[in-house]
Amino acid sequence: MSEILKYDSQAWKKRTGIFIASQMFSIFGSSIVSYAIIWHITLETSSAKVMALSIITSFLPQIVISLFAGVWADRYNRKVIIMLSDLMSALASLFLVIFLAGGNFSLGMIFLVNAIRSIGTGIQLPAVSAILPQLVPKDKLTRVNGINSSLTSVLLIASPAAGGILLGTMGFASTLYVDVFSALVAILIMAALKYENVHQKKPSEADQAKVSTLAFMKEGFIYIKSNPLIRSLLVFYMLFFFLVTPVAFLSPLLVKRSFGSEVWKLTANEILWTAGSIIGGIIISLWGGFKNRLATMTLSCVGFGITLTLIGFASNIWAYLIIIFISGIFMPLFATAETVLIQENVAENMLGRVFSIVQIIISSVMPLGMLLFGPLGDAVKIEYIIMVTGICILIISPFIMRIGKTE
Repeated sequence: MSEILKYDSQAWKKRTGIFIASQMFSIFGSSIVSYAIIWHITLETSSAKVMALSIITSFLPQIVISLFAGVWADRYNRKVIIMLSDLMSALASLFLVIFLAGGNFSLGMIFLVNAIRSIGTGIQLPAVSAILPQLVPKDKLTRVNGINSSLTSVLLIASPAAGGILLGTMGFASTLYVDVFSALVAILIMAALKYENVHQKKPSEADQAKVSTLAFMKEGFIYIKSNPLIRSLLVFYMLFFFLVTPVAFLSPLLVKRSFGSEVWKLTANEILWTAGSIIGGIIISLWGGFKNRLATMTLSCVGFGITLTLIGFASNIWAYLIIIFISGIFMPLFATAETVLIQENVAENMLGRVFSIVQIIISSVMPLGMLLFGPLGDAVKIEYIIMVTGICILIISPFIMRIGKTE
């Protein structure tokens, strides 16, 4: 089937609308319950060590499963994978509801469910990123990714408030039903998605039996190694998110130490960053970015580097909040351009494996960065740490345009 037939008339818009609607339900319910779990553990234990264990159970399983999830996303039906991962999360939350029905409280059980939900997320994300090029024409990918980014940011603003209200009025166990309900709705919507799976080439059952999962995984790494553009892009991506770590994790502590511990200040810090991301997503969806995706990434890195550098000079909370809002605008510009660049330049039967490596980078580099920046933040003002990372981002920004030019 030709590309023209695949995207005939406006059918792709209907397919994309169904897909995004399904994802919004999935993300919103999952995010609400994630906040509810964190707050429930905090209220029950008031222990930083327990919170650290909670974070580990949220990240580590996702990192491990992502290695295999990319293979599955390239080997099997991506729509089915997305639906099964939602079902896994729903069943895990439902299991915890049943366990808690007897008035029990077990950190071990909560951590187990957290880990299962993390596995579900790790399985789903590569398939979600890889399926979009099968639904959307190439020249519309930037706008669709931008719209998806904006809608996700809106939900990430709403979910903490919704989670707090539900936890306070319904209790922890009842709040878990939100994940069950939203996942089931997401599955039903996704079931209505019909598209031609013309590019994802699957080997025959006989050939598939001969190729192990590890061999598929190895093939993905060989592909990345042999592709100068993708190889260089992933290296830069790793460095970029390492430098983003302080502002992502330490900004609440910066606000508390430098501007006061009032709740509204900490809340404003989170909301304005996400609000900036919404604006950035709208900008990239309307504008579409430069034709050269690397130029869009360079612009966003320069903007991001400048705003992080300016944080070191913020003399009051209002100046800081304005800067953090503007800084948030540049993140979806960078992420969307990077995602579309991969979608446009990677063979469709390799997309799952490449996006799984991207997910592993995000899930591992930033927590590892905290091993350096966390202790450093107790010895040096966090403003200065963020300012230095901003300067470093500015220094490396020009090198984006050289990505993929050297063998």
